[in-house]
Amino acid sequence: MPSIDTIITFFTLSLILGFTPGPDNLFVLMQSATHGQRAGMFIMLGLCAGLVVHTSAVAFGLAALFAASATAFTLLKFIGAAYLAFLAWQVFRTPATSITGEGNPQADRRHMFLRGMIMNLTNPKVIFFFLALLPQFVQADRGPVTLQLFALGCIFILATLLAFGSIISLAALVSKHLNGSPRIQHWLNRLAGTVFLGLAARLVVTEI
Repeated sequence: MPSIDTIITFFTLSLILGFTPGPDNLFVLMQSATHGQRAGMFIMLGLCAGLVVHTSAVAFGLAALFAASATAFTLLKFIGAAYLAFLAWQVFRTPATSITGEGNPQADRRHMFLRGMIMNLTNPKVIFFFLALLPQFVQADRGPVTLQLFALGCIFILATLLAFGSIISLAALVSKHLNGSPRIQHWLNRLAGTVFLGLAARLVVTEI
């Protein structure tokens, strides 16, 4: 297992990264604002499930194999971009009266969990980020490398839960106050769709 000093340093860095604006926390922010706190929580859990997969890939050396394939990288990023564009299309066509609220049938638990997981897994930059970050905190004299990588992955996920949980609470609070205004809901819907399209475009132009 990593040393206490390493764990504290890595956790602090992970927490800072969790609050740093990026595709995942921006995705969580907009989903929480448009669908409510419960939906945001399941989106976050889905994202963290994706992080488990990425941690496993790094721990077992699969990430290095993936990194060597430009074709796999290109295919995955276009799948991710297409999925984000599809979400944008869904949001643009959603009536303002059904954008928010915990009872929205579009915000069911399984759907939101899968949405978060797919969002994370189809972003090839995440696996490269893990491939670059996690090994830096592995200590040769602290036990098996695979176990250390899994431990670091769990620490990163814990920090992600804390950071994203705060973002979700804030977004849901604001959304709750705006729920009674169809006009604001309409513009919030347009903003969410635009953000998703922006994330899709950003993913398309991403290079290894």
